[in-house]
Amino acid sequence: MYRRYALLNQPNPAHLRRAIALATENVLSGKGGPFAAVIVRDGEVIAEAANSVTTSNDPTAHGEVNAIRAACKALGTFTLTGCEIYSSCEPCPMCLAAIYWARLDALYYGSNQQDAARAGFDDAYLYDELRKVYADRSIPSQQLLQADAWECFSAWIDHPAKVDY
Repeated sequence: MYRRYALLNQPNPAHLRRAIALATENVLSGKGGPFAAVIVRDGEVIAEAANSVTTSNDPTAHGEVNAIRAACKALGTFTLTGCEIYSSCEPCPMCLAAIYWARLDALYYGSNQQDAARAGFDDAYLYDELRKVYADRSIPSQQLLQADAWECFSAWIDHPAKVDY
């Protein structure tokens, strides 16, 4: 499903500096955590956003996710093929998945996982959880009503006006 994209352009450090500045401004203004992202297409900034987890009471409102949402809205599409994302920090597992789902062509980041952990944002736990079998994860999970749930997929498969993604 996923293909390896060739880099469309050389990375532009100015866009990463902007993401870093947004993240710093976000902290100093009290609006959220030290994370932000800028999405660029053909050298033009399409969207930029910072983390707003605590101000929006939304645990998914990370800088990258907010930027992806804004870019998709600005472009009127759910796919960001042809765009690149500059993130102040290496994305967490959720944000990395969102980057793949949005089909961004490239990711450039400033700080890494270890830097984030030193600042109190340690995602090692999540990476460990993802490697575990379901029975060993800290949040119990159990499949129920598989045959009933298949109705959703059956409807999708048969729907003539579905939009593949």
